[in-house]
Amino acid sequence: MGFMSSPSPAPQLTSAKIVIAGGFGVGKTTLVSAVSEIPPVNTEAWMTQTSKTVDPLTEDTEKVTTTVAMDFGRITLADDLVLYLFGTPGQARFWPMWDDLCRGASGAVVLVDTNRLDASFAAVNYFENDSDVPFIVAVNLFDGEQTHDLSDVREALQLSPDIPLLSCDARGRGAAIETLTASLSHTMRRTADGHEAQAVR
Repeated sequence: MGFMSSPSPAPQLTSAKIVIAGGFGVGKTTLVSAVSEIPPVNTEAWMTQTSKTVDPLTEDTEKVTTTVAMDFGRITLADDLVLYLFGTPGQARFWPMWDDLCRGASGAVVLVDTNRLDASFAAVNYFENDSDVPFIVAVNLFDGEQTHDLSDVREALQLSPDIPLLSCDARGRGAAIETLTASLSHTMRRTADGHEAQAVR
């Protein structure tokens, strides 16, 4: 008489919320769309001539829409780990929404465009001074080219040495996943360091 093996218990599912932030037109919607395993939710609106005076871009951009609330996507990194991605709107008039979007987040990725580095100053400042969400900075490689050394970008953004800085082509699924994984790893290190500091006291 044979014995039937009992089914192995399903792994306990862990979910994490990651915020994708940055200035206007730096590639947040592109990154969320590149990795999401579900049709991403995009609150995109067409840019009119009037809106271009409020949300100016460089003349050579082909951007014709803009996020007016948030982007949302989901990706399963392992059998027991799911990430929920929330992309912030980049325009200054929507910054008051950032507190709500960051509530409960495990980590954040600040995307920057080295052709318009100043567009992401506010995002870096927000996570450094107005939020306790651990964050990393990713240089979006538009056209697949890295035009500036990361050390120069770090200096221009005045990033502290403990904030990870990496490059990423937001259009590529693999590169985007590596960036999200780096964000999670940074959060885990920050959490571990915090626990060690409390244990020393």
